Amino acid sequence: MNTTTPPAPASKTRTACSRGLVYFGFWLLLLPSAKSGDLALGALAAAAASWLSVYLLPPASGGIRLGALLGLLPHFLWESVRGGLDVAKRAFSPSMPLKPGFVECPMSFPPGLARNTFASITSLMPGTVPVAASDGSLLYHCLDVTQPVVESLCAEQRLLARAFVEGQSQEGRANHV
Repeated sequence: MNTTTPPAPASKTRTACSRGLVYFGFWLLLLPSAKSGDLALGALAAAAASWLSVYLLPPASGGIRLGALLGLLPHFLWESVRGGLDVAKRAFSPSMPLKPGFVECPMSFPPGLARNTFASITSLMPGTVPVAASDGSLLYHCLDVTQPVVESLCAEQRLLARAFVEGQSQEGRANHV
């Protein structure tokens, strides 16, 4: 019999501060200059966005390893370019017919942040679009059902899983957003 209790969700204050730093960082990326008025407005906007995000998406026991997620960027860009070239090749080559259809990809992520992030990322990759969800899978429309689409999506899931922290205690989340 398992008597361990699930970890407590992160505190709202800590989550708001972490999210606020990320939002303010995005604001700084968008600034053409670092004028004091722009910085003050950015701080207010980040504070408002943080408060709203904590209200709409309360802290959970999991989190994101931001460094690991950013580490996936080169892979994502490469797969996007490769997929885009494949789509263009299929569109302009009469000898490479399309066999569009639907495939069901089993999910190792439960419904929530990780699954939504996965669906969002894979929707940006040419050739596949998530169209429906169930408790244990996502349904994808793809350009060629004869290709190993499900195997590829499962490999992407394994890569993305490294960026998520599920069920760690607050002390184990020090470097996570």
